[in-house]
Amino acid sequence: MEGPDIDAEMILISARLWRQLGLLEHVTLELNSLGSLEARAAYRELLVEYFEQHLEVLDEDSKRRLHTNPLRILDTKNPEMAAVVDAAPRLGDHLDEASRVHFEGLKARLDAAGIQYVINPRLVRGLDYYSRSVFEWTTTALGSQGTVCAGGRYDSLFEQLGGKPVSAVGFAMGIERLILLLETLELVPQEVHETVDVYLMSMGEQAEAESMRLAEDLRSALPNLRLVLHCGGGSFKSQMKKADKSGARVALILGENEVIEGTVGIKFLREERDQETLNQRVLGEHLGSVFSA
Repeated sequence: MEGPDIDAEMILISARLWRQLGLLEHVTLELNSLGSLEARAAYRELLVEYFEQHLEVLDEDSKRRLHTNPLRILDTKNPEMAAVVDAAPRLGDHLDEASRVHFEGLKARLDAAGIQYVINPRLVRGLDYYSRSVFEWTTTALGSQGTVCAGGRYDSLFEQLGGKPVSAVGFAMGIERLILLLETLELVPQEVHETVDVYLMSMGEQAEAESMRLAEDLRSALPNLRLVLHCGGGSFKSQMKKADKSGARVALILGENEVIEGTVGIKFLREERDQETLNQRVLGEHLGSVFSA
């Protein structure tokens, strides 16, 4: 996984998610290359030398980072430091040849796939194990909390943890921030608010355990079935209230008698139909016919 193809694939996966959520026009892909560990070490020395000439401009946080992680100074949000940071030596001008070729290869693949991006020379990420390509998906819709997804290559991580050298690349995203972005832009998918198909209830400890097995069997047999398994116990009345509130069309009722007999009760919540009792072996086929009609 040393080539730029896997880096591009990670970015394409995230871009497809934004496209499916309707967010692609609201996020920006920012790219940078941190080079090899050796090249970055040489660049750090150059950066420290530069910032030492401008100590009067650095804030206390940047002074603290100067000799521990000077690259993070480039990521400062302090507007009073903007001019001195913009004039700092650029890491991209000091890449090793292999990293430069790798980064050009990544950009070429993104260009071929039609993925737009901007080069952000101040994008450094906060952890020392990153190397070569790093990226962030950012938005202006959430104010200062603008990073939705971030990742890159971390080839030295496993070796730093005591293992053998292993090339690696990946990304992470904050689910809460992603949801907040969808809500802010009023892009929450309508499916989130749609009702479920089936609400599976259970009464008694044995029935509760059996309901989990039955739920998994139904999910495997009917992958498109939107099934909610009741958790947390409660009386029949309270579970039925939750089943009705969920908007489910059908409630499945599993009690101790049903467990013993291998059956399940079926109650239609939105239709005038009598409650049925059905053998569990044919339940999947029966629900398939109900929800395909």
